[in-house]
Amino acid sequence: MARRKKKKTLAQKNAIAGYLFIAPFILGFVLFMVLPLAQSLRMSFSDVTPDPSAGGVVMTWAGIKNFRNAFMVDKDFVPYLIKELLKMASNVPATLIFSFFIALLLNQNFKGRGAVRAIFFLPVILSSGVIVGLETNNSLLKDMQEVIEHTSNDSSVTGVLESILVTSESSPLATMFDYVFRIINSVYDIAIASGIQIIIFLSGLQTISPSMFEAAKIEGCTAWESFWKITLPMVSSMILVNLVYTVIDFFLKSDNTVMEKISEEVGQLKYGFSSAMAWIYFLCVILVLGIVSLIISRKVYYYE
Repeated sequence: MARRKKKKTLAQKNAIAGYLFIAPFILGFVLFMVLPLAQSLRMSFSDVTPDPSAGGVVMTWAGIKNFRNAFMVDKDFVPYLIKELLKMASNVPATLIFSFFIALLLNQNFKGRGAVRAIFFLPVILSSGVIVGLETNNSLLKDMQEVIEHTSNDSSVTGVLESILVTSESSPLATMFDYVFRIINSVYDIAIASGIQIIIFLSGLQTISPSMFEAAKIEGCTAWESFWKITLPMVSSMILVNLVYTVIDFFLKSDNTVMEKISEEVGQLKYGFSSAMAWIYFLCVILVLGIVSLIISRKVYYYE
């Protein structure tokens, strides 16, 4: 008698479907990324000399020389790295809060909801090339910025408010206002970077069964209590996904000073030194992701 084939569970079927979806990425990574990554790591521990006759470059083992130069010799890399880490600490939470708030609004029933959703996702499409080019190569905007800088130290609304509210630079109030105004000045960047997160949060909100909210309302639960007891726990896994995506997206932005520094060193043919800085930057990103993922994953609620 032939053995009956064991049926796959729903979890196993979902796992197979997931692996099939990421199979093209895994295949592309193995074929096109593993070898360049290994070569870059080797360059970071070597003195690299361009030599077309030898097939491109000649690498001589130098140990941790390039890493030591990045931390102790180069005067820009460490300040740039600290600056980007501090900027990430303020922009990433603001991006997550903003995108979650917008997703809550877009999840409501109102006329023109599809058009509004498209408007919030439009910057993701435009920023792939058009908007970036306008922002980085617009001579008119640069001239206007120079005029403002020459005529006033800070003529922005937040600058005027800061000068009124902050009375002492060393007071705790000044530190708080500095953090708040930094976020306010970054509203444009936060809105531009929130398109994907809004879509992810929106997909999570739409998976919550309406019967949960109906049962909570019958039991006398207010909208505020429903948010903390139902909505937030049910989308907590999406918060973790968006956190990982936002951190990576922030560290890879084109206006990132560390990325600009690495590109500048590559342009000067300092392949070993630039590779060392790139690997230090990569390890910092992995460390940040590991810490925040470890903290957030303990609070994630998975609905069975």
